[in-house]
Amino acid sequence: MNDLFIILTASLVALNASVLGVFLVLRKMSMMGDAISHSVLPGIVVAYFFAGDRTSPLLLLAATLTGVLTAFLIDWLSRRARIQNDASIGITYTLLFAVGMIMISGWFKGNVDIDLDCVLYGDIALINLDKVIVDQNLYLGPRALWVEIVASVIILLVVLFGFKGFKLLSFNEDFGWSLGLNMRRIHYIMMGLVSMVTVVSFEVVGAVLVVGFLIIPAATAYLLTRKLIPMILWACGAGILAVIVGFYLAVWLNVSITGAMISVSGILFFMVMTIVVLTRKKRLARVH
Repeated sequence: MNDLFIILTASLVALNASVLGVFLVLRKMSMMGDAISHSVLPGIVVAYFFAGDRTSPLLLLAATLTGVLTAFLIDWLSRRARIQNDASIGITYTLLFAVGMIMISGWFKGNVDIDLDCVLYGDIALINLDKVIVDQNLYLGPRALWVEIVASVIILLVVLFGFKGFKLLSFNEDFGWSLGLNMRRIHYIMMGLVSMVTVVSFEVVGAVLVVGFLIIPAATAYLLTRKLIPMILWACGAGILAVIVGFYLAVWLNVSITGAMISVSGILFFMVMTIVVLTRKKRLARVH
C-alpha cells in the first residue's frame, strides 16, 4: 500500500508540473521553473518563522507570492535594465536564494527548522511518515498525497477557465492584448501556479527535481506535436510513465526513487528524440 501511495503522489507531481511545463516550454521560459523553485526559499523561511509549522497554509501562500515577485523582478529587469531574459533570471533567483540561505543560517538560526537538503532534494520514500488519520484509526494516506490532490484541482480549474488566455500567452501574446486581455496579469497567474506546484512538491521530490518534471515531459511532448491539447496529454503521459518505471527501477537497483524517476524521464526524452530524428530522415530520403 505504501508503494501505491508513493506512485500516486509522484504521479500527481508529474501531472501538475507537466501541464504547466508545456506553457513554459512553449514560451521559451523553461528555466523560470528553476528560478522560482530556488527563489521561493525566503518566503518559506519567513512564513515558517511566524507559523512554526511546515504544514501551515501560510507557507504555501508566502512561497506563491514570492514566486510571483520573482516573475515580476525578472520581467522588470528585462524591460527596465534592458538585459537579456536569461540574465534576469540568473540575477533574480540566485539573489533571492542566497537571501534565503542567510535567513536559515544567520538571521533566523535556531528558530526555523528547515533543512536545505530536504528543500532541494526531498525524499519521496518518507512521505508515508506524515499520515492523514481520521477517527483515530482510518488511514487515508500520506498528507503529501492530499496536498497534491488539492493542487491538482486548483490547477485544473484555473487552466480550464483561463485556457484561452494561457493559449494566447503561449502562441500570440500581442493578439491577446489586441483582444483586450491583460496578458501581464495572466502571466503572473501562471507564475503563481508554478510557484504553488514547486512548493507543494518540496517534500515529495525537492525543489531541484521538480524542475525536471516541469521541463522534461513537456520537452518530450514538444518533439511529438505542436498542438496544445495533445502536447499537454503527451506530457502528462510521459510524466506518469517516468514515475512508474522510475519507481520500480529504483526499487530494483536500490537507488534514489526521485533520481530514478527524473533519469527515466530524461532517457525517455532522448529515445523520443532519436525516433523523431530517424523518422524525419526516412521521410527526406523518400522525398529525394
